[in-house]
Amino acid sequence: MPRHVIVDGSNLATEGRSMPSLKQLSDAVEAFMAENPKDLITVVVDATFGHRIDPSEVAEFDAAIEHNEMVTPPAGAVGRGDGFVLAIANKVNAIVVSNDSYQEFHGQYDWLFDEGRLIGGKPVPHVGWVFVTRVPVRGPLSRKSQRDARRGRGSDVPVAPDTTVRTSAASSRPMPVPKAPPPGARAGRVGPSSSVPGDAPPVSAGRSVTPEVEQRPAPPARNAMINDLLPFLEFVEKHPIGSIVTSSVETYSSHGAYLQAAGARVYLPLRNISNPPPRTARERFALGQDVELQVAGFHPARRGSRTVFPAKSRAWWCPIRRPPSVPSVVPRRPLPPLPPLPPLPPLLPPRRPNWRLSLPAASRHRRRRPAMLARRCPLAAH
Repeated sequence: MPRHVIVDGSNLATEGRSMPSLKQLSDAVEAFMAENPKDLITVVVDATFGHRIDPSEVAEFDAAIEHNEMVTPPAGAVGRGDGFVLAIANKVNAIVVSNDSYQEFHGQYDWLFDEGRLIGGKPVPHVGWVFVTRVPVRGPLSRKSQRDARRGRGSDVPVAPDTTVRTSAASSRPMPVPKAPPPGARAGRVGPSSSVPGDAPPVSAGRSVTPEVEQRPAPPARNAMINDLLPFLEFVEKHPIGSIVTSSVETYSSHGAYLQAAGARVYLPLRNISNPPPRTARERFALGQDVELQVAGFHPARRGSRTVFPAKSRAWWCPIRRPPSVPSVVPRRPLPPLPPLPPLPPLLPPRRPNWRLSLPAASRHRRRRPAMLARRCPLAAH
């Protein structure tokens, strides 16, 4: 029995170009008929196909419509040409030849994902049209279409959402009482009131009992004062720069550790522990460990002190940096004096003296007067 094939003409005519071409569609249909001579082929194009093709192909298109070689959807069809193509294929159980995935129809026609129901084609240079079996591509429109189909949208009876809150029986029971402290917590000192079992306060259901944990002081916040004013001044007075002080590790920070020394809190940065510095101060010191440090400087703005480990000599950590000693320079022998340079020639030759300028002003005027009168009045010269 021959199979029925529906060709999406608008899709194949626009493959690889912006405007449809009737010649490209004819070549594709003829190539498919040559490979499948026994198939019944129906070509469907959009209603606007005749207005978008080249004007020289309009007469041939009108003739094809007149002889039922091509079919256009009715006016106002829902889904336009794509919906009409899938409606025909769904009615006769036909195969669709198109490069479109029809994502907006995935919830309505699930047979599009069946093997062999969708065939795609492309023109290959120097080869011709090549047709292969393909699977529709899923996307946002596909997920929306399938979600709407599952919800029953489009039916007369609306589906109300399920708002029932389901809880288990275990969620209504009281909270369990822990029998041991959490991992890493150390039990604190037990007071005299807890030594007598009968003096313990009653425990209500739903509350947990945790033993007292020894609280370690946290490192000071950024730009906060490290010490009070009086302990800081006493520490500065009794422990100058370079002095050795015994300290106890109090807490860790991101770039070092804080220690208690002589009633004040001091800071030990990682770069002053070793070279190269350790990754964290926890790798070198334990909480409560006694360490001998050397005072390296003070931070009056935050009332803090900077230390170094291990303790060095005072001269090495003195804040006053002295320039290195310059070795004595051996004086060189004096050079002989240079000979005097010859005098340079004058740039311009000396000017000749003008004897006219050496005469007094009256003589110069008397000599020029007869000539001036002769030029003005020729008869006066005689």
